[in-house]
Amino acid sequence: MELLIAQLKELGFTEYEAKAYTALVQNSHVSAYQVSKNSGIPRARIYDILDALVEKGLVLKEETADQTTFSSIPVAVFLQQIQQRWQSNFTSISDQLEKLEIKEQEAEHKVVTLKGKEAIVNYCQSLLKQAQKKVILSMWEDMYEELREDIHEIAKHIPVHGITLYVEDHLASIDQHRITRYTRNASTPHWFILSIDGKQMIYGHSPSNQETAFITNDPVHIYLLEDYIWHDVLINRLLKRDDTELEEWITKERKAFFLE
Repeated sequence: MELLIAQLKELGFTEYEAKAYTALVQNSHVSAYQVSKNSGIPRARIYDILDALVEKGLVLKEETADQTTFSSIPVAVFLQQIQQRWQSNFTSISDQLEKLEIKEQEAEHKVVTLKGKEAIVNYCQSLLKQAQKKVILSMWEDMYEELREDIHEIAKHIPVHGITLYVEDHLASIDQHRITRYTRNASTPHWFILSIDGKQMIYGHSPSNQETAFITNDPVHIYLLEDYIWHDVLINRLLKRDDTELEEWITKERKAFFLE
């Protein structure tokens, strides 16, 4: 019951209004005194609370010569009213915020930090829905699985290219990264890059490793990271030729380059 009261408060009800309505759902056609007793609302406040709910159309008031009783409106009607109110508020908020949002043709190039797994995943999903021309990505399996449904849906309409690690049943247009000692190492950080139309990008560690990512519309960032993905794809395609000496040479050169 405490959770229900808290959820009703989130919808704009006061605690006493929520308690009064839920008490009436359980016991209708009762006096104000009985509502006060059932809900724990002080008798000094119960009439004001019930009158407020009557004004909102959520409680029915029946007056006879002998007594005044109160009943809740049917739950189905209550839920329909709440849904309509929420949808109306959502539409109004959306319209107002979109008008406030400045959309200049030459937007300031920037890199901003986004924290929290849910926020990162939601932002990726939002970007995928905005894609119109192409999607380029690089992901380990944990992030890919979070976005699988969205990636496969957008792939029905526009090209999706890139590379993944340890992903089963990925899109045919996406390359599978080769397995190496580096990728097998449990301490190797999982990362992801998601680029939309060459104009917007989010990248960072997969949220399961570190709940921080970076968002950018900076063309230099986007070019460099998309080029990084292409080079990763290219190396993997070259190594599919099963040239052991080539893979050993690349491993040696990588260690020398990164001073490992």
